[in-house]
Amino acid sequence: MSRPIFTGSGVAIITPMNSDGSINYNELGKIIDFQIENGTDAIISCGTTGESAVLNHTEHCDVISYTLDRVNGKIPVIAGTGSNDTNYAVELSKHAQSLGVDGLLSVTPYYNKTSQAGLVAHFTKIADSVDIPIILYNVPSRTGCNIQPETYLQLSKHQNIVAAKEASENVSAIARTMSLCGEDFAVYSGADDQTVPIMALGGVGVISVFANVMPRVMHTITQLMLDGKYKEAAKMHLQYLELMNILFSDVNPIPVKAAMNIIGFNCGSCRLPLVDMSKDKLDKLEICLNKYEARK
Repeated sequence: MSRPIFTGSGVAIITPMNSDGSINYNELGKIIDFQIENGTDAIISCGTTGESAVLNHTEHCDVISYTLDRVNGKIPVIAGTGSNDTNYAVELSKHAQSLGVDGLLSVTPYYNKTSQAGLVAHFTKIADSVDIPIILYNVPSRTGCNIQPETYLQLSKHQNIVAAKEASENVSAIARTMSLCGEDFAVYSGADDQTVPIMALGGVGVISVFANVMPRVMHTITQLMLDGKYKEAAKMHLQYLELMNILFSDVNPIPVKAAMNIIGFNCGSCRLPLVDMSKDKLDKLEICLNKYEARK
């Protein structure tokens, strides 16, 4: 198998905000340090969890640049540069490459969506524009657009398209993708609660929301899987499943930002149109975090 961009636990890192809604770079630096100190294997900047949809172009590029500077080569940095506008995705991807990222995360087009042939054309144009590896991101529950296994096979033949972040939650389809594409095409779980099942099929890690809050735990689970210690990994996975699930008790990243605030970071709220959790949900989240002794 060709070497993937990373193996293990990659954090889909949040973007902390000040009270006026501006980006809190000081706190972002603290969160990055927290991740590195606790074993996270890669930082995924400006993904869905990083509120990429409400960052303007300058903010998007500045967050990636700041993350690269703070990480300083300690672990890979992967930039979310997807868009439903192919030309804009190309622009973002080329700029991220110029900043020095280790790879790109490119989500399927949303709202306007497209056909499977359109997906091939879209991702091929992006891949032709850069010289760094690309992870395709399949999350049909948010985009309304699903990458079929046969489409993955076609796209995997491009030298720059090396992996998928799979959040379709269709394990059968994910298994077929792996079977068709072979070992040179890496698959990452895009759903925390499916990390162990997907890695048991041959996945190389996870791009995780849960890792924002408990990076050491998710790193350990994935390392156990990579080491072939499946029973130990499964036991740990099930132990933390309740917390993984409650982080999706509202629209991502509302709960994970709230959780980060509870455990001691100053992350602020999400930008509109996302609003804070109801008191009932927030109370349940805090109880769960206390149960697992989640701390900064």
